Amino acid sequence: MKVKVDQSLCQGHTLCAMKAPEVFELDDVDGHSSPISPEVPAGQEANVLNAVKSCPERAISVEGAP
Repeated sequence: MKVKVDQSLCQGHTLCAMKAPEVFELDDVDGHSSPISPEVPAGQEANVLNAVKSCPERAISVEGAP
């Protein structure tokens, strides 16, 4: 499964990093999120899907979701 954050939509709410801290990192300047790696680590799929649902801006997308 791959994850992507649309930087034009992300507003830095940080909810994704709270749901999946092993997958998302936050910019020190504006709090915008980006995936640590496009490939979701094994065992983190459910956390990433929860992060997708929690994003108020719908900035996170996944490819190959189970």
